[in-house]
Amino acid sequence: MQVVCLDLEGVLIPEIWINVAERLGVADLRLTTRDIADYDELMQTRLRILAREGIKIGDISDTIRHMTPLSGACTFVDELQKLVPLVILSDTFVQFAGPLMRQLGNPTLFCNELVIDEAGSIHGYRLRQQDGKRRAVAAFHSMNLEVIAAGDSYNDVSMLNEANSAAFFRAPKDIAAQFPQFPRLENYEQLLDFIREQIGR
Repeated sequence: MQVVCLDLEGVLIPEIWINVAERLGVADLRLTTRDIADYDELMQTRLRILAREGIKIGDISDTIRHMTPLSGACTFVDELQKLVPLVILSDTFVQFAGPLMRQLGNPTLFCNELVIDEAGSIHGYRLRQQDGKRRAVAAFHSMNLEVIAAGDSYNDVSMLNEANSAAFFRAPKDIAAQFPQFPRLENYEQLLDFIREQIGR
């Protein structure tokens, strides 16, 4: 039996923090896991910027309400789930994901959680677990499931390494060049063909 594990931002939906940066006019918030490989360093940077700018969860939620999945993503998810179970492994947060996941048809999502006070200020974050993407794939292996994975950034590499087969999807060239063992796919047709090949359909 097989399962597909995908990253969320950059694979199925736009980068949330980049959209927040553009909507609120705070260029510093454009940084993502494509820019800073250490996730805690990235999140501490974001938290400092949010505090400096007085940005609250409501400001970010307003941005997310105007976002839609990447072009073709909804059709891709529909077609994929006809073939094989899908689990999304993401470093996003439960407070962010709801509106966009509903547009994708609510596939299973494992992600993290923000620490927010009663006034809506964001003070921290809680990981579901350390190195959660890789450990989720390892857990699927413990259930005798073969895992096919795809992601686009540094924080996906441990998941891709743990999977039985894996690919980058629209990863920056400089990141993909550092990990040449993973094919670099550029559109949903290529990704669906890659998955079909792995599952023998």
